[in-house]
Amino acid sequence: MSVEIDPQELSFKRPFDHEVCQVLRLRNANEEAVVFKVKTTAPKHYCVRPNSGRIEPGKQVEVQVLLQALKDQPAVDAKCKDKFLVQSVAVTKDMEFANVTSIFEKASKSAVIERKIRVTWLAPDADVKHEPYIGEEPPSYPSPGTTYETPAPKKSAASPGSPIPPPEFSEKPKSESPPPNEPSAFSSAKAAVTSALPSSDDLKYQLADANAQIQRLKDRLADQGLRQRKTGGEAKAAPATMQQTHAQSAGGVPLQIVAGLCLLSFLIAYFFF
Repeated sequence: MSVEIDPQELSFKRPFDHEVCQVLRLRNANEEAVVFKVKTTAPKHYCVRPNSGRIEPGKQVEVQVLLQALKDQPAVDAKCKDKFLVQSVAVTKDMEFANVTSIFEKASKSAVIERKIRVTWLAPDADVKHEPYIGEEPPSYPSPGTTYETPAPKKSAASPGSPIPPPEFSEKPKSESPPPNEPSAFSSAKAAVTSALPSSDDLKYQLADANAQIQRLKDRLADQGLRQRKTGGEAKAAPATMQQTHAQSAGGVPLQIVAGLCLLSFLIAYFFF
């Protein structure tokens, strides 16, 4: 079931450095609804909107065919080899609510009616004349080796009521600020040891206290020796007294002072040697 096409030939005026638009009118003179598709042999050069759709009985649809701007202008005497193909299929009752793609996929080849439309290039001062459509021509089928493709519809600017497309993001990664320099393990350990060690003033105070304690012990030992010499009769008890004195002297030195002396010796050897 074919549709009436007006005009039967698309003519585009030169120059082709900008878009050129022509209107193709498709009319359904049948008693049943018809779906259609518009294809072309040069889909990269043309934009068609709509390139498919449905036409109710007795209704007409206008299809805009836009020839996009050509980078290389054809010669003046060059002939255009582009062609368009209009396919139409009647909508049966069982496919009343199906979409255009499903109807064409389920339709047999004999049910698809095809009509070819030629394309011509006109001079800038030529007048475009469209001959009125008279009667219905027999269906025309593409010649062997000719490939038709459906051109994509041209994207129009978004209207105020249409949804706004999401913004595009660049694939280039953003430069991130380098992470702060973290202290090394050695620096952390050194800082921990330094914080645990007493200050130099504390070490000096502990050292002076230790020296005073040692001097007191020496004086005590000297006094003990003088007493032993004076008594003379207590020679046997001297070893026991000396052991007790040594025990007292050993027990009289605080453990913190001994640890401080050892730590001070280690630090002096570590920093100066």
